[in-house]
Amino acid sequence: YQADFTLFNTVGGGCQILAMMLLFPILRKVMDTIRIFYTCFGMAVTGYILIIIISYTGTSNVKWLLIPAALIMAAVGVLNVIITVFLANTVDYGELKNHRRDESVIFSMQTFVVKLASGVAVFFAGLAIKWVGLIQPADGTSEVIEQSTGTLMGLSMMMTVVPIVLLIIGLVFFIRKYKLTEERMQEIMTKLR
Repeated sequence: YQADFTLFNTVGGGCQILAMMLLFPILRKVMDTIRIFYTCFGMAVTGYILIIIISYTGTSNVKWLLIPAALIMAAVGVLNVIITVFLANTVDYGELKNHRRDESVIFSMQTFVVKLASGVAVFFAGLAIKWVGLIQPADGTSEVIEQSTGTLMGLSMMMTVVPIVLLIIGLVFFIRKYKLTEERMQEIMTKLR
C-alpha cells in the first residue's frame, strides 16, 4: 500500500510540475487561454471518469490509476498557470475601469483564497470521512480494518463524483462571469496604451 501510494503521488506530482513547465507553453503556441482552460477541464473530468471505470473493474493494480492521475494532475498544473494569467488579465481590466493598477491586492488575495480553500477542503474532507462511516483503528496503529460496501462506495463518490460536480459548477461560473478573451484583452491593452 505504501509503495503504491508513493508511486501514485510521485507520478501525479511529476505530471503537475511538467505540465506547468512544458505542457502549458506547448498548448499556448496552438491555443488561446480560454481553449486551454476548456482542454484542462476535459482532461480532469476524463481522469475522474477513468478512475470510476477502473474502480468498477475491481483491479488492485495501482499502475492503471497512473493514467487518470497523470491526466488530472497535468490539468491541475496547467490550470494553476492559467489562473495566474487570468488574474493578470483582471489587473489590466481593473486599470481600464478604475484608472489604477491593483495587482498587489489581487495577487495577495490569491494567496489568501488558496489558503482558505485548503482549509475548507480539509474541513469538508473530514466531514465526508465521518459521513461515509470510515472505521479507523482506535489505537492509531496501521491495522487494516474491513470497511462496509457503503463506506467504500461513499469514499469512491467523494473522490470522483463530487470533484466532477464541483468542476462543472466551476465551469458554469467561468462561462457566465469571465469575459476577458484574447480579443477583449487586445482591445484593453490598446486602450491602456
